[in-house]
Amino acid sequence: MDRIGVLPVQALQGMVTRGEILTDAPLAEGQVQPASLDLRLGKTAYRVRASFLAGAGRKIADRLAEFEMHQVDLTGGAVLEKGCVYLVPLLESLALPHDVQAVANAKSSTGRLDLLTRTIIDGGTEFDRIPAGYHGPLYAEICPRSFSVLVRTGMRLNQIRFRRGQSILTDAELRSLHDRSRLVSGEAVISDGLGFSVDLRPEGTDLVGWRAKPHTGVIDLDRIGAYDPAEFWEEIRSRDGKIILDPGAFYILVSREAVHIPPEYAAEMAPYLAMVGEFRVHYAGFFDPGFGHAAAGGSGSRGVLEVRCHEAPFVLEHGQVVGRLIYERMAEVPETLYGAGIASNYQGQGLKLSKHFRAG
Repeated sequence: MDRIGVLPVQALQGMVTRGEILTDAPLAEGQVQPASLDLRLGKTAYRVRASFLAGAGRKIADRLAEFEMHQVDLTGGAVLEKGCVYLVPLLESLALPHDVQAVANAKSSTGRLDLLTRTIIDGGTEFDRIPAGYHGPLYAEICPRSFSVLVRTGMRLNQIRFRRGQSILTDAELRSLHDRSRLVSGEAVISDGLGFSVDLRPEGTDLVGWRAKPHTGVIDLDRIGAYDPAEFWEEIRSRDGKIILDPGAFYILVSREAVHIPPEYAAEMAPYLAMVGEFRVHYAGFFDPGFGHAAAGGSGSRGVLEVRCHEAPFVLEHGQVVGRLIYERMAEVPETLYGAGIASNYQGQGLKLSKHFRAG
C-alpha cells in the first residue's frame, strides 16, 4: 500500500521514470529537491493584460487569445518588466495518478525578489493547486513587483510538491513533535500551525531588514552574488523594536525564532491571521526536510519574511506573531536532506537577501 504523506526525492524520480512527471528537456542537476521539484521556464513568455485562471472545463491555451498582448522569446534571455503580467508555459507537465495531488510555490530566491510567481493549469479555479489525477500542461504566471528581471529558458522560479492523502499535523501532534524534536527556539506558539514572530531587536546591530527601492536597474537571475544591495535596497534600522510599514512597500525581515524541520517532515509557510489585515507575510513558502536540522548542517535556521504592506501605514513591533508553519508528514524520509551536500543556499541563515546580492 502506498504511504500517505509528502513524496520525497526518490519517489519523484520514480514518477519521472513512469511518465507521471513529463519533461520537454532532460532534468537539470539539482532540479529534484528533497521534497519538491523545481519547474523550468519554457521558450516563450506571453505578455497578458491581466492575471487569469482557466476556469472549470477550459484550457489556458484557448483563453490566452483573450488576454495576450505580445510574445517574448526567452531562449536568448529577455527582460520581464516590473508591473507587467506574463504567462510562461513550463518545460514540465503532469500525468498524475488518481491518488496524488500537488501544490506549487515560489522558490525562496524568487520570493525575496518580490517576483510574484504562481502556477496555473488547464481547468484550474485557484492558483498553485493541482488536483489528484491531473493530466496536462503547467504554466507560470509571473509578475515582477519591485524589480525588472532578466530571465531565460530553463530558469527555475517556482517549485511543486506532491502528496498522497492528508498528512497535516494537528496542533496536538505538533506539540508532541516539538516536545520530542524542538521545532523552534523559545516558546512554541501553536494554533493552526506553529506561529513565528518578527525580530526587530537583533543582537549586536540595529539593522532589522531592507525595503525595496522604487527605481532600480534590471536583475539577471543567473548572476549570483553580483549586485550591490545598496543599489536595490534601503536598509531598515530600529533602536526601539518597532518599524512603520509603508503602504505598497516590500520588505525583507527575519523571524525571531530559529526553525527546525526534522527529516520525517516538511512544512509550508502560511499567513497568520487575515484579520491583521494591513500587511501580508509569505510569498515563498516551502521548507524542506532537514531545514535547520543539526545532522544536515543546521542548528535551527531563521525564516526570512517577505512582507508587503497594504492600504494603511502599519506599526510592526518586535515579537509580533506574523506567520505560521504548517507541518506535514513525509511519505518516507528523503534520501537527501536540505543542506546536506546539495548546495542549499539558505541553511543556517539569518536576515539575508536573495543569493543574487553580495553579502555584507
